[in-house]
Amino acid sequence: MHAEASLETPTATPPAVRADSADLSALRQDVTDRFGHPSRPRALFQLIVTGGLLVGTWMLSLWGLENMPWLSVALTLPLALLLVRSFIFQHDCGHGSFFASQKANDTLGCVLGVLTLTPYHYWLRTHAIHHATSGNLSKRGTGDIWTLTLKEYAALSKKQRFGYHLYRSPIVLFGVGALFHFFVFHRWPTNMESHWKKERRGVILTDIALVAGIAGLCALVGWQQFLLIQVPATALSCGLGVWLFYVQHQYEDTYWVEAKDWEFERAGLDGSSYFRLPKVIQWFTGNIGLHHVHHLSSRVPNYRLEACMRAYPALQEPRTITFRSSFKCAGLKIWDEAERKLISFRDARERLRASS
Repeated sequence: MHAEASLETPTATPPAVRADSADLSALRQDVTDRFGHPSRPRALFQLIVTGGLLVGTWMLSLWGLENMPWLSVALTLPLALLLVRSFIFQHDCGHGSFFASQKANDTLGCVLGVLTLTPYHYWLRTHAIHHATSGNLSKRGTGDIWTLTLKEYAALSKKQRFGYHLYRSPIVLFGVGALFHFFVFHRWPTNMESHWKKERRGVILTDIALVAGIAGLCALVGWQQFLLIQVPATALSCGLGVWLFYVQHQYEDTYWVEAKDWEFERAGLDGSSYFRLPKVIQWFTGNIGLHHVHHLSSRVPNYRLEACMRAYPALQEPRTITFRSSFKCAGLKIWDEAERKLISFRDARERLRASS
């Protein structure tokens, strides 16, 4: 039998999780009630410390260019991680969880969007769609990493398969593709729905502010010095950011179901990992590794995520990914609906040959 004809979408119901839907809904509400309250002092403290470290590291790197070039190279990673941490603040602003005031969140989010090359309002809209559709096979394509099912992969032509292989390759996802997304795609207001007027305007304003900021820094420190410090750090932060997002959802026993079976809370807990990182890296990444807590209730600020997880036994049994095991996730490419897990291209070929 031909492979495409033998691969049918399974009709089995999704596997049971820790609690029923009502319990999970009640859990989400309780988590939001207890921990979904921003703290201005904690938010400002995070901003001051991170901003100070960012400026200080940048200036030290500038000094290193003239006196100790190796130091400037060594500081590229810390600078990139501080940019990732800044993006997490922007991320919280988009969820209305960094400050209590939405105006303050939007203002800071727009400012940070210039630093992170991410137009705030455009990202806010696509990320909201991601939260509302994560794990829903019927609503893929916005704010996520495109993932095909085994049946869909089987139906592709050789040319289409090559394109999907290329897209899912690490060098594209975390390298060339990440750079294109942040440096190019985010710069064009036409890359979105025509009725997204606020988002289009936000892209234009972000680009204007970005040009002004670059021009000002180049005039202040010299264009060569600016490029040697900022471009490598920003490029590295883009790759790191995409990697974090990837590991948070693309692991073997993640959650993908059709719309009729999809449930918000289950998608949050079963389709988002706990990326357990060393404490220093957890700080730089703003606790975003506790992604199952974040997807259960996006109103919880980054500085309350760990306390929230400790407060609920139901949140202490997540899909845990360690730094070492995270690299295995890069080899997972296709969702096998029959076995309900992500598989590699090699496994996909073997299944297709067996079913032909």
